[in-house]
Amino acid sequence: MRQHAVRYVALIADGSRRWAHTRGLPVRAGHEAAADTLRERVLDAVELGVRELTAYSFSTENWARPRSEVDSLLDLFVRRIGREIPRLRHEGVRMRFVGRREGLPGELVRVMHAAEEQTSGNTAITLFFAVNYGGRADILDAARRYRGGGEEGFRALLYAPDMHDPELIIRTGRERRLSNFLLWQGADAELIFREELWPEFSRAAFAESLATFADRRRREAARPVATSARYPFGAMALPSPQ
Repeated sequence: MRQHAVRYVALIADGSRRWAHTRGLPVRAGHEAAADTLRERVLDAVELGVRELTAYSFSTENWARPRSEVDSLLDLFVRRIGREIPRLRHEGVRMRFVGRREGLPGELVRVMHAAEEQTSGNTAITLFFAVNYGGRADILDAARRYRGGGEEGFRALLYAPDMHDPELIIRTGRERRLSNFLLWQGADAELIFREELWPEFSRAAFAESLATFADRRRREAARPVATSARYPFGAMALPSPQ
């Protein structure tokens, strides 16, 4: 694997509804296109050296959308997850779901469990699929059960304690915010914001984002570190001379 390669990546897949609207298509068509894009980028991630990919697909705030859209989106999850299980197994994708399962349709919970069970032995990449997920909810639900044990004890109570902290969070759709995503896990992640709407996020755009991350890491590693009485261990990094 090349130096500074990204192993742990998270995606805020934003812009599917706008993509549909600009084409005069129903919102459902945007969500279908989004599912196609996610499937292809997961397979690309394997080839690009990513070992974990976390995709933000349905947030706790999304329940406020029109009921017809919510029902359509949850139905899409049932159909597409069930349909993709054989291919995920074949490609070595291990699938995990993060978020509150309470309140989700029973059929969706069953297909989520089936996907996790049938792909549990795969090792090429782990796909964490965030459904009914919110960063604040993740922290609050863990805090209600926390009885001490330091940071590691608290982390063990999060929805996915086996998830690595993402090194890079990519958001499509032109917005510049985290929208309540991985607030604990993403505290030290690099952020890249893309102009493409999610269905337009191609393999080339994905690879470019990973290359940008690698370039940032190379530049950071090349910076001289100042030492002083105030920062005796070189804690302050100075920019390289122009």
